[in-house]
Amino acid sequence: MAQLRQDYEEFTRRGAEIIALGPDGPRAYQRFWESEQMPFIGMPDIKSRIADAYYQEVNLFKLGRMPAVFVIDRDGIIRHKHYASSMSDIPDNQEILRIIDQINKEQHE
Repeated sequence: MAQLRQDYEEFTRRGAEIIALGPDGPRAYQRFWESEQMPFIGMPDIKSRIADAYYQEVNLFKLGRMPAVFVIDRDGIIRHKHYASSMSDIPDNQEILRIIDQINKEQHE
């Protein structure tokens, strides 16, 4: 999440918003968000209802849910999805920003 925080202004400059889901309860999530001064939205997903709706994988050998990244356009359509196989398999911000730029370009044509 530090990587997302680092480029948050680049995301918002493109009209994008970041929403991070996590399995912790609301109080723990709020404490973490405040202590780390996260500039984007954090949402607890205690019973994994949202993660399940997006088919986010659970891998018990890796102690929980595998990361997933979705780029959803203004109409609510998933335009890009990446299901990671590990924490190191998350797309870098520049790749996600290129996808957002392409979506913005298509929507303005």
